[in-house]
Amino acid sequence: MNPTTRLKSELISLKRVAKVTAGGKRLRFSAVVVVGDGKGKVGIALAHGKEASDAIRKATEKAKNRMIEIPIDERSYTVPLRVETKYRSAKVVLKPAPVGVGIVAGGTVRKVLTVAGYKNVVAKQLGASNAIANAYATLYALYKMKEIMGDVSTHKTS
Repeated sequence: MNPTTRLKSELISLKRVAKVTAGGKRLRFSAVVVVGDGKGKVGIALAHGKEASDAIRKATEKAKNRMIEIPIDERSYTVPLRVETKYRSAKVVLKPAPVGVGIVAGGTVRKVLTVAGYKNVVAKQLGASNAIANAYATLYALYKMKEIMGDVSTHKTS
């Protein structure tokens, strides 16, 4: 990745986690962050830390290292095809939309798609209301779309 590229990041979830020990409660924080360049690269990561800022910083660094390239229709900044995926109990449906529609999606899916660089997408979260599961389901849907697009291009050349 080019060091001059400006990355966008969104906090998906920040939770306080407690572990009960013989000496009392040990408090830590858990953060899930999505990072993208707005041009077709996106990554999600979960990290823990003693302070909230440490957890967010660690998750951001992990997400930068786990970025994947995803397909974007350059003319309308939408997903190239309809895709439906499931991650654990979360199910996400992404559909192409014409220019001017915007991102019609729930909070978590909207954050992932915005950071990735999409501007016109219709999406639906089904099943789980868990923000983390929906974020990973969205990322998996984008990855699956990349695989399908790759398979289509390899079949056309043969």
